[in-house]
Amino acid sequence: MTHTPEMMVTATNVWKSFGHNEVLKGINLEVRRGEVMTLLGPSGSGKSTFLRLINHLDTVTAGRIAVDGDLVGYREHSGALHELRPKDIARMRSEVGMVFQQFNLFPHMTVLQNIMEAPIGVKKEPKARVQERAERLLARVGLSDKRNAYPGSLSGGQQQRIAIARALAMEPKLMLFDEPTSALDPELVGEVLDVMKDLASTGMTMIVVTHEMGFAREVADTVVFMDGGVVVEAGTPGDVLGNPREERTQAFLSKVL
Repeated sequence: MTHTPEMMVTATNVWKSFGHNEVLKGINLEVRRGEVMTLLGPSGSGKSTFLRLINHLDTVTAGRIAVDGDLVGYREHSGALHELRPKDIARMRSEVGMVFQQFNLFPHMTVLQNIMEAPIGVKKEPKARVQERAERLLARVGLSDKRNAYPGSLSGGQQQRIAIARALAMEPKLMLFDEPTSALDPELVGEVLDVMKDLASTGMTMIVVTHEMGFAREVADTVVFMDGGVVVEAGTPGDVLGNPREERTQAFLSKVL
């Protein structure tokens, strides 16, 4: 697999099966450094599975994925792939931030402790430096006043903003978002999308699985429509959302736009 420096993610002929169920069927995608890519498609089309493969939370059945030139989860030797040791996988995973539908915050820790936990525990960074970064991130997501609160006292939108800050505390090179607003009440969606728009404006490379068409139109560099485990159509927001070529894309968008 050749690596060009401007590519952050390269997926080559990626297949994923769970038993006899083929979820991904030969995905080829490239994400440039600093690019925001949104993945659209009906439930079950393989979007979330693809994100999990990028972070090696699931393993590919065939094909390969590279992040910043490094194979995800494997090393190649004499043409064969060998899975990395757990500590090497953990190190690689620490460079990729992931935000899920559910916030997954530690309920027994304060907001500040949640954000500081991984940089101290995983990367062994000095507490003072991590706290300074955590305070800065809290200000960035507009929640400095909640530093000593516990997750249970926060709204869903506030918890998701904390989850984004927690992922950013690891200083990742890539951020993955798996339908980050789908569990939120409608009036709370905007505050999370605003944080994501701000993040995109800083040049963070982002792959976002979402049903928020306004976000895709406004923020994405590339929109990818998936269905049935394949990429049906990909292009600029204007092309895919405004003038889709494929019938499957047209049918999907007619229901959601």
